Amino acid sequence: MVQKKMILIAKKHNDWVDIVSTFGCTRVIAEDIVQEMYIKIQLLLQKGTLNIMFSDEEINYYYIFKTLKTLYIDLKRKGKNIVMISIDDNLNNIFEYDVNFDESYTKVEDALQKMEWYDRRVFEIINSGESVADFSRQSKINYYTLYFTYKKVKDKLKKLI
Repeated sequence: MVQKKMILIAKKHNDWVDIVSTFGCTRVIAEDIVQEMYIKIQLLLQKGTLNIMFSDEEINYYYIFKTLKTLYIDLKRKGKNIVMISIDDNLNNIFEYDVNFDESYTKVEDALQKMEWYDRRVFEIINSGESVADFSRQSKINYYTLYFTYKKVKDKLKKLI
């Protein structure tokens, strides 16, 4: 059912891009905002918290418009931190970094093995996709303790690479 709704929404892709373009942004940015809208709506549909259809074939255009407008406003609010990188101009610069991934992976694994068992285990659980909040509820360990432990380990590992 979610897939059917997403297909109906995606059939109007060019309309959504045109709508976002009227907000005052380029077509490339409009495409990005529409893609973000697809992700947001699909996640809400999968959770079952959103009814985007009035009937089997009629989409709630107002909800999609408000979602697009909100995403655009969020983008404008964060605009100072966004850097556009053209793939065409920087294609040659992509391969400037000479990173030996096997060596970096070995360094990270060695560093993890040398850490305290608690720090290592917290990092492994959260890094595997478990949210800090869920992990905190399940383990009865303070959220901030888990968060700062994860952050400390992650920062140490980043320095190795």
